Amino acid sequence: MGFQAIFTQPERRQAAANTTYLRHHGAYAQQRGISASAKPYKRTPPSWLKISAQDVQDSICKFAKKGLTPSQIGVILRDSHGIAQVNSVTGSKILRILKAHGLAPEIPEDLYHLIKKAVAIRKHLERNRKDKDSKFRLILVESRIHRLARYYKKTKKLPPVWKYESTTASTLVA
Repeated sequence: MGFQAIFTQPERRQAAANTTYLRHHGAYAQQRGISASAKPYKRTPPSWLKISAQDVQDSICKFAKKGLTPSQIGVILRDSHGIAQVNSVTGSKILRILKAHGLAPEIPEDLYHLIKKAVAIRKHLERNRKDKDSKFRLILVESRIHRLARYYKKTKKLPPVWKYESTTASTLVA
């Protein structure tokens, strides 16, 4: 399975700086460094946050009805409302709240953005037929779409008959 050690944030950086055994990258792994923001240690909402769980749920539903994705909703709540972790305030994550209210997107967000990227590359290739690099990148993106779709079918987040087709992809992201 490879090397996996449990490090705290400073220890991870130190281990990456001192060793060469962390060099191997996975197929879609980030390839430049391992710095990341650390999740807060306390799972309780901050004492200065005076917003109720129901108010947070209502604002999440309001943003979803406007057409925002779960990650966009999280960014707005973090930056404008001071809610760092919705889970610590409400006890459940944004997507679970949306599913409970029937507002969850029919295609998972990461798959949706990959399809959107593939449609944009295809549109570019219609105008620039000789762009070999874009053709290669399109193959990579579509391979990722198929792999992710296979995973979502297995975990029952997509129906078993769902299939990505480049001809109908633009209607999925429209």
